[in-house]
Amino acid sequence: MSRQERQPIVEVSSSSGDDEAKPVVRRRSTRDTEMAAVPESRKMSCCDPSSMPHRFLALLFMCLLGFGSYFCYDNPGALQDVFQKELHLNATEFTFIYSIYSWPNIVLCFVGGFLIDRVFGIRLGTIIYMLIVLVGQLIFATGGLMGKFWLMILGRFVFGIGAESLAVAQNSYAVLWFKGKELNMVFGLQLSVARFGSTVNFWSMQPLYDYVTKFYEGYTGLGVTLFLAAGTCVMSLICTLILGWMDKRAERILKRNNNPGGEIAKLSDIVSFKLDFWMVSVVCVAYYVAIFPFVALGQAFFISNFQMTPDQANNVNSIVYLISAIASPLFGFVIDRVGRNVTWVFVATIATLVAHVLLTFSHLNPYIGMTVMGMSYSMLAASLWPLVALIVPEYQLGTAYGFCQSVQNLGLAVVTIVAGMIVDSSGGSHFWLQLFFMLFLMISLLATCAIWAYDRKHQGNLNMTPAQRATYHTSISTQRGTTDRRPLLGN
Repeated sequence: MSRQERQPIVEVSSSSGDDEAKPVVRRRSTRDTEMAAVPESRKMSCCDPSSMPHRFLALLFMCLLGFGSYFCYDNPGALQDVFQKELHLNATEFTFIYSIYSWPNIVLCFVGGFLIDRVFGIRLGTIIYMLIVLVGQLIFATGGLMGKFWLMILGRFVFGIGAESLAVAQNSYAVLWFKGKELNMVFGLQLSVARFGSTVNFWSMQPLYDYVTKFYEGYTGLGVTLFLAAGTCVMSLICTLILGWMDKRAERILKRNNNPGGEIAKLSDIVSFKLDFWMVSVVCVAYYVAIFPFVALGQAFFISNFQMTPDQANNVNSIVYLISAIASPLFGFVIDRVGRNVTWVFVATIATLVAHVLLTFSHLNPYIGMTVMGMSYSMLAASLWPLVALIVPEYQLGTAYGFCQSVQNLGLAVVTIVAGMIVDSSGGSHFWLQLFFMLFLMISLLATCAIWAYDRKHQGNLNMTPAQRATYHTSISTQRGTTDRRPLLGN
């Protein structure tokens, strides 16, 4: 600290009974001088919470806090044949591992978002949800080690409680740090790292299991492999703690007020959301049930339809996540500059439908269809999720994102079980299952058209360019005399 900074701050104060002003000495606190101690040349470096380097350092930890949950989520998909062989499961029982993950989040994910808004706050809430994820994965691995399927189901149930609420917290962190700036790209980067976690899972779990089986046989080897996978959750927990410290420091230094209007989030807020939000929720369900259950059963699909080995099937099945890991931030960067989010959602849904058609009705190399699916999935995620930040007030974001995750999990919980039943009832054929997925993509298309029509009718900003959104925000602020609806996408 420099000599000048150590000097007392002198303020002039006068009492009611004395005409002469008297100096009042107040010492600088550590909080007052934390940023003052930083040289001017470094105030736009990683030391300044408002600088781009600091925000993107926070983004690094923001992305990595979800890496472990996404890596562990698809552990069963990467070892589908091992699970079914060692635990004697049919397709329906195997899909229950995925569906049980979603069932608690039909309610708890919505509640989790509300708890972030109203009770825990984003920092404590994120840490709690990450700890639940880690505990759930450890229970899941213990069940594998003991060959107890019911214990594995319990572990996935606990894992699901934390993982989806963690995703809500991650979205809320993104809006908190990047509102009005690079939000589309940030959502793309978060998806990129998350899907890279899934891709690494598909690449590594089978070789890891093969290595472990040199020392442990049967379901014991499966349990040990799952315990090793839990190490990624430990890494994510460390990133969560670091990000929480960074956010607390930024809040103190920037004197950040996340709710200038003083509004309080309530569970009943959900009934005040308008039609465009509900249609976004429909797209969240209808689109994602055509992706995640397909990938969960993808290994068996590629083995039976394209005569691949398990390793080959895992490689092609991981293409969706690998491409999204690369393309999502790129699409986010482009969408930040051109806007038109609803148009991008529409194009992405059409492209995904084409991908399913290619995989079902053509004999083209499956890498082509999966590449198209990966590109379209990246496009949709980078354009859809930021729409929520344009529709609802900032103080309700945790509740809104929680509700979207809840309805999405309702769809995944039901559809994943139905998908397994369709495969079992058709003797292992995936033809009818593919038609089932295409039906949901058609529903997603209709919901996207409804969003566009509603937004156009009410002269909304969901399909505007960034420049148009800035003009729109200025007009709305002038009319309402308030700034509680700041533009959350780039201006």
